Amino acid sequence: MGRITALIGMIKDKASQGKAALVSSNPASKSLSFHLSVLRATTHDPSTPPGNRHLEVLLSAGTGSRATAASAVEAVMDRLHTTGDACVALKSLIIVHHIVKHGRFILQDQLSVFPASGGRNYLKLSGFRDEKSPLMWELSSWVRWYALYLEHLLSTSRIMGFFVSSTSSTIHKDEYEEMVSSLTNADLLREIDALVGLLQEVCKIPDVPFCGGKSLVDMIIRLVGEDYVSSVNELYTRLSEFKDRSNILSFGDTIELVCALKRLESCKERLSVMFRGIGKRAWIDGFWSLVREVKGTIGGLEDGYEKIEKSIIGVGRRGKGYESARFTDRLVIGYGDAVRFSSGRFSNVDRFNYPVSSQTTLNVL
Repeated sequence: MGRITALIGMIKDKASQGKAALVSSNPASKSLSFHLSVLRATTHDPSTPPGNRHLEVLLSAGTGSRATAASAVEAVMDRLHTTGDACVALKSLIIVHHIVKHGRFILQDQLSVFPASGGRNYLKLSGFRDEKSPLMWELSSWVRWYALYLEHLLSTSRIMGFFVSSTSSTIHKDEYEEMVSSLTNADLLREIDALVGLLQEVCKIPDVPFCGGKSLVDMIIRLVGEDYVSSVNELYTRLSEFKDRSNILSFGDTIELVCALKRLESCKERLSVMFRGIGKRAWIDGFWSLVREVKGTIGGLEDGYEKIEKSIIGVGRRGKGYESARFTDRLVIGYGDAVRFSSGRFSNVDRFNYPVSSQTTLNVL
């Protein structure tokens, strides 16, 4: 059954690529050339992730006009939303992730405003099921999780005012820290809440399939691991700022911070096991040490960490985590809601990322 499925997939790939190649031979059909690159990058073969050459063609759309960028994004989304194959869907999502990380702003902007209507099911894959084989069934869970994770990544980027882990812009570290120090407590708490929520979604990553698809899963793990580094980096800067402001925090702000710290600590063990091969151990230990220091600083206040912690029971509780009523109406990306750079805040920010090892180890609990 598996061989027949693979053969059918190969035939589909050859047929659709051949048809697209004939049409895109017209010099005026730029959008169709993007369509062909998408087809070549999203084959039905579970053993081959999208090739760098095809990814580069799609990323090159960011150097053209807004219409060119829109054509490239539309080609990716059409492929994603019309396939019922788990491998094709995962490869399409990998392309989306690459646009977020490596695309120029004009391309990222088109990605952020693509859907005709907003909502939490932005990529519309929460009900994805591919039952052709045991491997496709396993990979289907990855499609559902990866789509939801990317929704969180885009939503978090909108709240932050820049694309988290994007490599398309730079800023000096001192200037960046000065920008963070100029934020209000409410803004800092909103950003911390979003970043912690992103890490909580990372912790829901499915088990590695036993039947195959390792190269696809490895690429996804590497991309998500780089996001993890960037998210921790962003949290480090903001928690350091709150540590300096501890004596001037209101009781309400302190409660919000305690809620965020509790949710963050609930991720520690899972993240440490999942991304054991990412980043420098001293850097990771330094981050969790800062979390303990912030808790200790709050504990030194008149109310104390433990007293504040008890006072939040029943306030903003959702499921297994904690969330303040301040953030109950979480922002989600909808039509016309581009990631906001108009204020100039962080419009040229690139997080001074720590190096990520080429070998990422995922150990599923």
